[in-house]
Amino acid sequence: MERLSAALPFDSDTPMPSLRSSRASGKPSVVRKAARAETDRSDRFFRHLVSSMRNGVLAVTRTGLVAEMNAEAFRIFQLKRTPTAIGRPFTEVLSKHPDIIRVLHSAFELSHLPNRAELRLRSNGKVIGYTLSHVRDERGRGEGVALFFKDLTKVEQMEERERLRDRLVALGEMAAAIAHEVKNPLAGIEVMAGVLKRQVADPDAQSVLADIIDEAKMANRIVHEALEFVRPIRLQVEHTSIEDVISDSVNLAEGKMSRRDIDLQLHVAPGLPPIQGDRHQLCQLFTNLLINAFEALEGRGAVEITAREGALDDESQGTGNDAHPPVRTVIVDVADDGPGVPKELRDRIFNAFFTTKPQGSGLGLAIVRKVVDAHDGTIDILRGGRGTRFRVTLPVSGADDWFTAKAGSGATSRSTHD
Repeated sequence: MERLSAALPFDSDTPMPSLRSSRASGKPSVVRKAARAETDRSDRFFRHLVSSMRNGVLAVTRTGLVAEMNAEAFRIFQLKRTPTAIGRPFTEVLSKHPDIIRVLHSAFELSHLPNRAELRLRSNGKVIGYTLSHVRDERGRGEGVALFFKDLTKVEQMEERERLRDRLVALGEMAAAIAHEVKNPLAGIEVMAGVLKRQVADPDAQSVLADIIDEAKMANRIVHEALEFVRPIRLQVEHTSIEDVISDSVNLAEGKMSRRDIDLQLHVAPGLPPIQGDRHQLCQLFTNLLINAFEALEGRGAVEITAREGALDDESQGTGNDAHPPVRTVIVDVADDGPGVPKELRDRIFNAFFTTKPQGSGLGLAIVRKVVDAHDGTIDILRGGRGTRFRVTLPVSGADDWFTAKAGSGATSRSTHD
Protein backbone atom coordinates (compact mmCIF):
# COMPACT_ATOMS: atom_id res chain seq x y z
CA MET A 1 0.00 0.00 0.00
CA GLU A 2 1.35 3.39 -0.89
CA ARG A 3 1.59 4.83 2.59
CA LEU A 4 3.26 8.17 1.97
CA SER A 5 1.83 10.52 -0.62
CA ALA A 6 4.04 12.96 -2.50
CA ALA A 7 4.89 15.77 -0.15
CA LEU A 8 5.40 18.60 -2.61
CA PRO A 9 4.36 19.35 -6.18
CA PHE A 10 7.98 20.19 -7.01
CA ASP A 11 11.40 18.62 -6.41
CA SER A 12 13.29 20.60 -3.82
CA ASP A 13 16.60 19.36 -5.27
CA THR A 14 15.86 21.38 -8.42
CA PRO A 15 17.50 24.82 -8.16
CA MET A 16 15.05 27.69 -8.18
CA PRO A 17 15.71 30.12 -11.08
CA SER A 18 17.06 33.50 -10.08
CA LEU A 19 15.27 36.61 -11.23
CA ARG A 20 17.74 38.97 -12.89
CA SER A 21 17.04 42.63 -13.18
CA SER A 22 16.56 43.84 -16.73
CA ARG A 23 18.97 46.41 -18.16
CA ALA A 24 16.40 47.90 -20.47
CA SER A 25 17.63 51.31 -21.53
CA GLY A 26 15.70 54.30 -20.55
CA LYS A 27 13.77 53.04 -17.49
CA PRO A 28 16.05 50.83 -15.32
CA SER A 29 14.46 51.92 -12.03
CA VAL A 30 10.93 51.11 -13.21
CA VAL A 31 12.03 47.67 -14.39
CA ARG A 32 13.84 46.98 -11.11
CA LYS A 33 10.74 47.93 -9.12
CA ALA A 34 8.60 45.64 -11.25
CA ALA A 35 11.11 42.84 -10.79
CA ARG A 36 11.12 43.32 -7.00
CA ALA A 37 7.32 43.32 -6.95
CA GLU A 38 7.23 40.10 -8.95
CA THR A 39 9.81 38.56 -6.61
CA ASP A 40 7.70 39.55 -3.59
CA ARG A 41 4.57 38.04 -5.15
CA SER A 42 6.41 34.83 -5.96
CA ASP A 43 7.84 34.66 -2.45
CA ARG A 44 4.40 35.14 -0.87
CA PHE A 45 2.89 32.49 -3.15
CA PHE A 46 5.42 29.85 -2.15
CA ARG A 47 5.11 30.71 1.52
CA HIS A 48 1.32 30.39 1.30
CA LEU A 49 1.74 27.12 -0.57
CA VAL A 50 4.00 25.66 2.13
CA SER A 51 1.88 26.94 5.03
CA SER A 52 -1.33 25.45 3.60
CA MET A 53 0.07 22.01 2.83
CA ARG A 54 -1.37 18.98 4.58
CA ASN A 55 2.12 17.52 5.00
CA GLY A 56 4.64 18.80 7.48
CA VAL A 57 7.48 20.86 6.02
CA LEU A 58 10.67 21.69 7.90
CA ALA A 59 13.62 23.39 6.19
CA VAL A 60 16.98 23.88 7.91
CA THR A 61 19.92 25.92 6.62
CA ARG A 62 23.42 24.49 6.46
CA THR A 63 24.23 26.55 9.57
CA GLY A 64 21.56 24.65 11.50
CA LEU A 65 18.88 27.35 11.65
CA VAL A 66 15.18 26.77 10.97
CA ALA A 67 14.34 28.44 7.65
CA GLU A 68 10.72 27.25 7.31
CA MET A 69 8.26 25.27 9.44
CA ASN A 70 4.61 25.11 8.48
CA ALA A 71 1.52 24.75 10.66
CA GLU A 72 1.18 21.01 10.06
CA ALA A 73 4.75 20.49 11.30
CA PHE A 74 3.95 22.34 14.52
CA ARG A 75 0.82 20.21 14.98
CA ILE A 76 2.51 16.85 14.40
CA PHE A 77 5.39 17.74 16.73
CA GLN A 78 2.85 19.13 19.24
CA LEU A 79 4.71 22.42 19.49
CA LYS A 80 3.20 25.85 20.03
CA ARG A 81 3.18 27.73 16.75
CA THR A 82 5.34 30.81 17.05
CA PRO A 83 7.15 32.96 14.46
CA THR A 84 10.21 33.09 16.71
CA ALA A 85 10.98 29.48 15.75
CA ILE A 86 12.20 30.73 12.36
CA GLY A 87 15.87 31.63 12.57
CA ARG A 88 16.54 29.62 15.73
CA PRO A 89 18.77 26.51 15.83
CA PHE A 90 16.70 23.45 14.99
CA THR A 91 18.19 21.64 17.99
CA GLU A 92 16.47 24.19 20.24
CA VAL A 93 13.14 24.22 18.42
CA LEU A 94 13.00 20.40 18.35
CA SER A 95 14.57 19.78 21.74
CA LYS A 96 11.61 17.52 22.69
CA HIS A 97 12.18 15.35 19.62
CA PRO A 98 15.72 13.92 19.68
CA ASP A 99 14.70 11.39 16.99
CA ILE A 100 14.14 14.20 14.46
CA ILE A 101 17.33 15.97 15.52
CA ARG A 102 19.32 12.80 14.74
CA VAL A 103 17.62 12.45 11.36
CA LEU A 104 18.45 16.05 10.40
CA HIS A 105 22.03 15.76 11.63
CA SER A 106 22.54 12.65 9.51
CA ALA A 107 21.06 14.40 6.45
CA PHE A 108 23.95 16.86 6.39
CA GLU A 109 26.43 13.98 6.37
CA LEU A 110 24.85 11.78 3.68
CA SER A 111 25.11 12.28 -0.07
CA HIS A 112 22.11 10.03 -0.83
CA LEU A 113 19.07 10.61 1.36
CA PRO A 114 16.17 8.16 1.92
CA ASN A 115 13.22 8.86 -0.36
CA ARG A 116 10.67 7.31 2.00
CA ALA A 117 11.12 6.19 5.59
CA GLU A 118 9.06 5.82 8.75
CA LEU A 119 9.76 6.81 12.32
CA ARG A 120 7.87 6.50 15.59
CA LEU A 121 8.43 9.59 17.74
CA ARG A 122 9.31 8.52 21.24
CA SER A 123 8.13 11.82 22.69
CA ASN A 124 4.45 11.52 21.68
CA GLY A 125 4.10 8.08 20.09
CA LYS A 126 3.12 9.43 16.66
CA VAL A 127 4.24 7.55 13.56
CA ILE A 128 5.47 9.71 10.69
CA GLY A 129 6.49 8.90 7.15
CA TYR A 130 9.14 11.26 5.84
CA THR A 131 11.27 12.24 2.86
CA LEU A 132 14.57 14.10 3.11
CA SER A 133 16.01 16.35 0.41
CA HIS A 134 19.06 18.55 0.00
CA VAL A 135 18.40 22.19 -0.84
CA ARG A 136 20.89 23.51 -3.41
CA ASP A 137 21.53 26.86 -5.04
CA GLU A 138 21.94 27.66 -8.73
CA ARG A 139 25.49 26.27 -8.76
CA GLY A 140 24.51 23.03 -7.01
CA ARG A 141 26.04 23.97 -3.69
CA GLY A 142 24.29 22.74 -0.56
CA GLU A 143 22.21 25.38 1.17
CA GLY A 144 20.43 23.17 3.68
CA VAL A 145 18.09 20.24 4.19
CA ALA A 146 14.31 19.91 3.86
CA LEU A 147 12.18 17.36 5.69
CA PHE A 148 8.74 16.56 4.29
CA PHE A 149 6.61 14.31 6.48
CA LYS A 150 3.09 13.06 7.12
CA ASP A 151 1.31 11.82 10.24
CA LEU A 152 0.74 8.08 9.72
CA THR A 153 -0.51 7.33 13.24
CA LYS A 154 -4.08 6.62 12.14
CA VAL A 155 -2.84 4.53 9.23
CA GLU A 156 -0.75 2.50 11.66
CA GLN A 157 -3.77 2.02 13.92
CA MET A 158 -5.93 0.90 10.99
CA GLU A 159 -3.31 -1.62 9.93
CA GLU A 160 -3.10 -2.93 13.49
CA ARG A 161 -6.89 -3.35 13.49
CA GLU A 162 -6.65 -5.26 10.23
CA ARG A 163 -3.99 -7.55 11.69
CA LEU A 164 -6.12 -8.07 14.79
CA ARG A 165 -9.16 -8.84 12.64
CA ASP A 166 -7.21 -11.46 10.68
CA ARG A 167 -6.06 -13.09 13.92
CA LEU A 168 -9.61 -13.08 15.27
CA VAL A 169 -10.97 -14.65 12.10
CA ALA A 170 -8.45 -17.48 12.37
CA LEU A 171 -9.15 -17.87 16.08
CA GLY A 172 -12.89 -17.82 15.43
CA GLU A 173 -12.65 -20.61 12.91
CA MET A 174 -10.67 -22.71 15.35
CA ALA A 175 -12.98 -21.92 18.28
CA ALA A 176 -16.09 -22.73 16.29
CA ALA A 177 -14.59 -26.08 15.30
CA ILE A 178 -13.79 -27.17 18.87
CA ALA A 179 -16.69 -25.51 20.71
CA HIS A 180 -19.10 -28.37 20.07
CA GLU A 181 -16.50 -30.95 21.15
CA VAL A 182 -15.79 -29.08 24.40
CA LYS A 183 -19.26 -27.90 25.44
CA ASN A 184 -20.94 -31.30 25.21
CA PRO A 185 -18.50 -33.10 27.59
CA LEU A 186 -18.67 -30.17 30.02
CA ALA A 187 -22.45 -30.33 30.07
CA GLY A 188 -22.27 -34.09 30.68
CA ILE A 189 -19.81 -33.67 33.54
CA GLU A 190 -21.99 -31.04 35.18
CA VAL A 191 -25.18 -33.13 34.87
CA MET A 192 -23.62 -36.36 36.13
CA ALA A 193 -21.93 -34.60 39.04
CA GLY A 194 -25.31 -33.11 39.99
CA VAL A 195 -26.92 -36.55 39.91
CA LEU A 196 -24.21 -38.05 42.11
CA LYS A 197 -24.45 -35.15 44.52
CA ARG A 198 -28.14 -35.89 45.10
CA GLN A 199 -27.43 -39.60 45.67
CA VAL A 200 -24.33 -39.43 47.89
CA ALA A 201 -24.78 -38.56 51.56
CA ASP A 202 -21.10 -38.30 52.53
CA PRO A 203 -20.29 -34.59 53.28
CA ASP A 204 -16.76 -34.89 51.87
CA ALA A 205 -18.05 -36.38 48.64
CA GLN A 206 -20.72 -33.67 48.48
CA SER A 207 -17.99 -31.01 48.73
CA VAL A 208 -15.89 -32.61 45.98
CA LEU A 209 -18.89 -32.92 43.67
CA ALA A 210 -19.84 -29.28 44.32
CA ASP A 211 -16.31 -28.27 43.30
CA ILE A 212 -16.61 -30.35 40.12
CA ILE A 213 -19.88 -28.64 39.23
CA ASP A 214 -18.41 -25.18 39.85
CA GLU A 215 -15.32 -25.91 37.76
CA ALA A 216 -17.43 -27.30 34.93
CA LYS A 217 -19.60 -24.16 34.95
CA MET A 218 -16.53 -21.93 34.91
CA ALA A 219 -15.01 -23.86 32.00
CA ASN A 220 -18.32 -23.65 30.12
CA ARG A 221 -18.42 -19.88 30.76
CA ILE A 222 -14.89 -19.46 29.39
CA VAL A 223 -15.82 -21.35 26.24
CA HIS A 224 -18.93 -19.18 25.86
CA GLU A 225 -16.94 -15.95 26.34
CA ALA A 226 -14.29 -17.12 23.88
CA LEU A 227 -16.98 -17.73 21.27
CA GLU A 228 -18.51 -14.32 21.96
CA PHE A 229 -15.12 -12.67 21.60
CA VAL A 230 -14.17 -14.20 18.26
CA ARG A 231 -17.66 -13.94 16.76
CA PRO A 232 -18.11 -10.88 14.50
CA ILE A 233 -20.14 -8.12 16.15
CA ARG A 234 -23.33 -7.31 14.31
CA LEU A 235 -24.39 -3.91 15.55
CA GLN A 236 -28.06 -3.00 15.72
CA VAL A 237 -27.49 0.72 15.33
CA GLU A 238 -30.07 3.18 16.65
CA HIS A 239 -30.28 6.47 18.54
CA THR A 240 -29.09 5.43 22.00
CA SER A 241 -29.17 7.38 25.26
CA ILE A 242 -25.92 6.97 27.18
CA GLU A 243 -27.74 7.81 30.43
CA ASP A 244 -30.12 4.86 29.88
CA VAL A 245 -27.22 2.60 28.91
CA ILE A 246 -25.33 3.45 32.11
CA SER A 247 -28.43 2.87 34.23
CA ASP A 248 -29.05 -0.54 32.65
CA SER A 249 -25.37 -1.45 32.99
CA VAL A 250 -25.42 -0.73 36.72
CA ASN A 251 -28.43 -3.03 37.16
CA LEU A 252 -26.80 -5.78 35.08
CA ALA A 253 -23.49 -5.53 36.95
CA GLU A 254 -25.20 -5.67 40.34
CA GLY A 255 -27.23 -8.66 39.16
CA LYS A 256 -24.08 -10.57 38.22
CA MET A 257 -21.96 -9.55 41.22
CA SER A 258 -22.88 -8.06 44.57
CA ARG A 259 -21.07 -4.79 45.25
CA ARG A 260 -21.58 -5.13 49.03
CA ASP A 261 -20.06 -2.04 50.70
CA ILE A 262 -18.92 -0.35 47.47
CA ASP A 263 -20.21 3.20 47.11
CA LEU A 264 -21.40 3.82 43.54
CA GLN A 265 -21.85 7.40 42.29
CA LEU A 266 -23.26 8.52 38.94
CA HIS A 267 -22.62 11.97 37.46
CA VAL A 268 -24.27 12.30 34.06
CA ALA A 269 -24.29 15.75 32.48
CA PRO A 270 -27.79 16.91 31.52
CA GLY A 271 -28.70 17.16 27.87
CA LEU A 272 -26.24 14.58 26.54
CA PRO A 273 -26.88 13.94 22.84
CA PRO A 274 -27.92 10.40 21.87
CA ILE A 275 -25.29 8.47 19.97
CA GLN A 276 -25.60 6.11 17.04
CA GLY A 277 -24.85 2.75 18.62
CA ASP A 278 -25.97 -0.70 19.65
CA ARG A 279 -27.68 -0.45 23.04
CA HIS A 280 -27.08 -4.11 23.92
CA GLN A 281 -23.37 -4.01 23.06
CA LEU A 282 -22.86 -0.72 24.90
CA CYS A 283 -24.54 -2.20 27.99
CA GLN A 284 -22.14 -5.13 27.81
CA LEU A 285 -19.23 -2.70 27.52
CA PHE A 286 -20.05 -0.73 30.67
CA THR A 287 -21.23 -3.82 32.57
CA ASN A 288 -17.82 -5.41 32.04
CA LEU A 289 -16.06 -2.24 33.23
CA LEU A 290 -18.23 -2.12 36.35
CA ILE A 291 -17.68 -5.80 37.16
CA ASN A 292 -13.95 -5.25 36.68
CA ALA A 293 -14.10 -2.39 39.20
CA PHE A 294 -16.18 -4.42 41.70
CA GLU A 295 -13.71 -7.30 41.51
CA ALA A 296 -10.75 -4.95 42.03
CA LEU A 297 -12.32 -3.40 45.15
CA GLU A 298 -13.30 -6.76 46.71
CA GLY A 299 -16.44 -5.36 48.31
CA ARG A 300 -15.05 -2.15 49.80
CA GLY A 301 -14.33 1.21 48.18
CA ALA A 302 -15.92 3.62 45.72
CA VAL A 303 -16.77 3.61 42.03
CA GLU A 304 -17.62 6.79 40.14
CA ILE A 305 -19.16 7.03 36.67
CA THR A 306 -19.14 10.40 34.90
CA ALA A 307 -20.51 11.18 31.45
CA ARG A 308 -20.16 14.43 29.54
CA GLU A 309 -20.08 15.77 26.00
CA GLY A 310 -16.74 16.38 24.31
CA ALA A 311 -15.18 17.09 20.94
CA LEU A 312 -12.45 15.37 18.99
CA ASP A 313 -10.35 17.19 16.42
CA ASP A 314 -10.26 15.26 13.16
CA GLU A 315 -6.53 15.50 12.51
CA SER A 316 -6.76 13.49 9.32
CA GLN A 317 -8.57 16.36 7.56
CA GLY A 318 -5.61 18.67 7.45
CA THR A 319 -5.23 22.23 8.62
CA GLY A 320 -6.33 25.59 7.42
CA ASN A 321 -9.59 26.59 5.79
CA ASP A 322 -10.38 23.07 4.57
CA ALA A 323 -10.21 21.48 8.04
CA HIS A 324 -13.38 19.77 9.17
CA PRO A 325 -15.07 20.85 12.41
CA PRO A 326 -14.39 18.79 15.57
CA VAL A 327 -16.31 15.53 15.91
CA ARG A 328 -18.91 15.60 18.71
CA THR A 329 -18.34 12.85 21.26
CA VAL A 330 -19.68 11.50 24.51
CA ILE A 331 -16.98 10.79 27.13
CA VAL A 332 -17.67 8.28 29.92
CA ASP A 333 -15.22 7.69 32.78
CA VAL A 334 -15.45 4.63 35.03
CA ALA A 335 -13.14 5.14 38.01
CA ASP A 336 -12.45 3.21 41.21
CA ASP A 337 -10.20 3.83 44.19
CA GLY A 338 -8.76 0.32 44.25
CA PRO A 339 -5.15 -0.82 43.94
CA GLY A 340 -4.90 0.31 40.31
CA VAL A 341 -3.19 -1.30 37.33
CA PRO A 342 0.61 -1.64 37.49
CA LYS A 343 2.38 0.48 34.90
CA GLU A 344 4.04 -2.52 33.27
CA LEU A 345 0.64 -4.20 32.67
CA ARG A 346 -1.29 -1.28 31.19
CA ASP A 347 -0.37 -2.15 27.62
CA ARG A 348 -1.52 -5.75 28.07
CA ILE A 349 -4.81 -5.63 29.93
CA PHE A 350 -6.87 -5.38 26.73
CA ASN A 351 -5.21 -8.48 25.25
CA ALA A 352 -7.39 -11.55 24.97
CA PHE A 353 -6.88 -14.17 27.72
CA PHE A 354 -4.63 -11.91 29.77
CA THR A 355 -5.75 -11.76 33.39
CA THR A 356 -4.31 -11.20 36.86
CA LYS A 357 -7.31 -12.80 38.62
CA PRO A 358 -7.25 -16.46 39.71
CA GLN A 359 -10.75 -17.13 38.34
CA GLY A 360 -10.67 -14.67 35.43
CA SER A 361 -11.05 -15.63 31.78
CA GLY A 362 -9.07 -12.65 30.48
CA LEU A 363 -11.80 -11.74 28.03
CA GLY A 364 -13.82 -9.06 29.85
CA LEU A 365 -11.66 -6.08 28.87
CA ALA A 366 -10.84 -7.60 25.48
CA ILE A 367 -14.57 -7.62 24.71
CA VAL A 368 -14.80 -4.04 25.97
CA ARG A 369 -12.16 -2.92 23.49
CA LYS A 370 -13.82 -4.86 20.69
CA VAL A 371 -17.16 -3.13 21.30
CA VAL A 372 -15.50 0.29 21.52
CA ASP A 373 -13.65 -0.30 18.24
CA ALA A 374 -16.87 -1.42 16.56
CA HIS A 375 -18.41 1.96 17.49
CA ASP A 376 -15.37 3.88 16.12
CA GLY A 377 -14.51 4.98 19.65
CA THR A 378 -11.45 4.85 21.88
CA ILE A 379 -10.72 3.54 25.37
CA ASP A 380 -7.82 4.68 27.52
CA ILE A 381 -6.46 4.15 31.02
CA LEU A 382 -5.76 7.52 32.55
CA ARG A 383 -2.64 7.82 34.65
CA GLY A 384 -2.25 9.66 37.89
CA GLY A 385 -4.26 9.61 41.08
CA ARG A 386 -5.41 6.57 42.98
CA GLY A 387 -7.09 3.48 41.57
CA THR A 388 -8.02 2.92 37.94
CA ARG A 389 -9.87 5.23 35.57
CA PHE A 390 -11.07 3.98 32.20
CA ARG A 391 -12.13 6.64 29.71
CA VAL A 392 -14.44 5.64 26.86
CA THR A 393 -14.89 8.17 24.04
CA LEU A 394 -17.70 7.49 21.58
CA PRO A 395 -18.63 9.62 18.54
CA VAL A 396 -22.17 10.94 18.55
CA SER A 397 -22.52 9.64 14.98
CA GLY A 398 -20.53 6.95 13.20
CA ALA A 399 -17.18 8.37 12.10
CA ASP A 400 -17.30 6.53 8.79
CA ASP A 401 -21.05 6.92 8.09
CA TRP A 402 -21.41 3.18 7.66
CA PHE A 403 -25.16 3.39 8.08
CA THR A 404 -27.88 5.63 6.73
CA ALA A 405 -30.80 6.48 8.98
CA LYS A 406 -34.16 5.96 7.30
CA ALA A 407 -37.04 8.26 8.05
CA GLY A 408 -39.35 6.54 10.50
CA SER A 409 -37.24 3.38 10.54
CA GLY A 410 -35.93 1.50 13.53
CA ALA A 411 -32.48 0.08 14.05
CA THR A 412 -30.02 -0.57 11.27
CA SER A 413 -27.38 -3.26 11.20
CA ARG A 414 -23.63 -3.05 10.92
CA SER A 415 -21.18 -5.94 11.13
CA THR A 416 -17.51 -5.87 12.02
CA HIS A 417 -14.81 -8.33 13.07
CA ASP A 418 -12.78 -5.82 15.07
